[in-house]
Amino acid sequence: RHDALGLADLVARGEVSASELLDCALARAAAVNPALNAIVIPLHEIAQQAARQPLTGPFAGVPFLIKDIAQDYAGVPTTAGSRALRNAIPAVHSEYVQRTLRAGLVIFGKTNTPELALKGTTEPELWGPTRNPWHTAHTPGGSSGGAAAAVAAGIVPMAGASDGGGSIRIPASCCGLFGLRPSRGRVPAGPLNAEFWHGASSEHVLTRSVRDSAAMLDALHGADTGAPFQIAPPARPYRDEVGAPTGRLRIGFSTASPIGRPVHPDCVRAVEDAAQLLRSLGHEVEEATPEVDGAALARCFITMYMGQTAANIRLAVAQGAKESDFEPDTRALGLLGEALSAGEYTLSLQRWNDFARALGRYFQRYDLYLTPTMAAPPARIGEQDTPLWQRLALAPVLGMGLGQVLRKSGQVEQLAFESLARVPFTQLSNLTGTPSMSVPLYWNEAGLPIGVQFVAPFGDEATLLRLAAQLETARPWFGRTPPL
Repeated sequence: RHDALGLADLVARGEVSASELLDCALARAAAVNPALNAIVIPLHEIAQQAARQPLTGPFAGVPFLIKDIAQDYAGVPTTAGSRALRNAIPAVHSEYVQRTLRAGLVIFGKTNTPELALKGTTEPELWGPTRNPWHTAHTPGGSSGGAAAAVAAGIVPMAGASDGGGSIRIPASCCGLFGLRPSRGRVPAGPLNAEFWHGASSEHVLTRSVRDSAAMLDALHGADTGAPFQIAPPARPYRDEVGAPTGRLRIGFSTASPIGRPVHPDCVRAVEDAAQLLRSLGHEVEEATPEVDGAALARCFITMYMGQTAANIRLAVAQGAKESDFEPDTRALGLLGEALSAGEYTLSLQRWNDFARALGRYFQRYDLYLTPTMAAPPARIGEQDTPLWQRLALAPVLGMGLGQVLRKSGQVEQLAFESLARVPFTQLSNLTGTPSMSVPLYWNEAGLPIGVQFVAPFGDEATLLRLAAQLETARPWFGRTPPL
């Protein structure tokens, strides 16, 4: 019945203590986590001790979960969903964790993620699959699937998440949540990293209310010491944007997949429904697509994805991990990344500028760009597993390290486009560094949530939050909870 700010208000007024809220969260987790597998590393003793200390900040006393990748908690393993990293224990908190603690949040666990956060589902071999509270036969999405399942199931009102190719927006869509991906550099990645995935990945939260997302961005934003650059700060606190007038916005939309694959009718209907709602609120909405080569963008994303996987495996092995402990799909991606030349990789990175410039021209005519968040409803658990025949075919290639052979076979691009078929809309925001959000306005006849995505110009989270708050008022979703 309360969002995170609502719970913090109860604590501030003395109606409930931080320890009592933590007990509630732990009781709810005990009741539903066995069915969901959202929380994989409990931090109960750490949290109980923290809840007994004096707490300050906008979320003082509110229970919170962090994602088991990048959001390092000193002395606690950051496994990134991988057997190879199950003993990787950071010596220091990440800046993200430091800022959540300064905001008064009580961290009591880490949530499940696919290995190295590489997939749009959350089914790592190390921890097993996380399930969707709306229908446990389906995925909550990924890579922040554990976070989304925990929030949707009412364990916590918000949880830590990150987004390198859609990993906040995809699970938000799958689980009926609000998910905002901030602009490149808005939330720092330090101290151990300058940027994740060349700035394609941003960290934030998954929430049930827009105001929680805004207030958390107030707590998280701003460069840390030694950050590679500083993005212009907001004109005023993001919390003040919630409820502020939107003005008459000009919004372009598209329901066509940028890689030419089919889009499920439910996802098309979700956008058409949102367009009608926006018109009823006084906005100007018309079909218009940025002049971005979607296939080229997908290739550039996959190139970065393979190269980063290769680098992550190299680093892990240098620190004592066994390459054989990585999942076959991850090893195959790493092998393909190793087969890239430095020139190929750099040329691919340079093409990101083309997409940013094209999107910039689009935003000279439109304030926002509306699409489906996903091209299909949430998949069933196991539906997107690599087929057995492909795994068997990969085995000798992996064993002999024949990355160039695999690349020259012509199957790589086909497999890449197949992997993006369900999620072709989100990578545009990642490679251009622009902020975007998934808003839960539609549920299909099966009772599964279907989110819609809005993309804004670089640095303009404010417009997204103003519009999201307007939509939240016009079509409330907070009281809509899964049958679980």
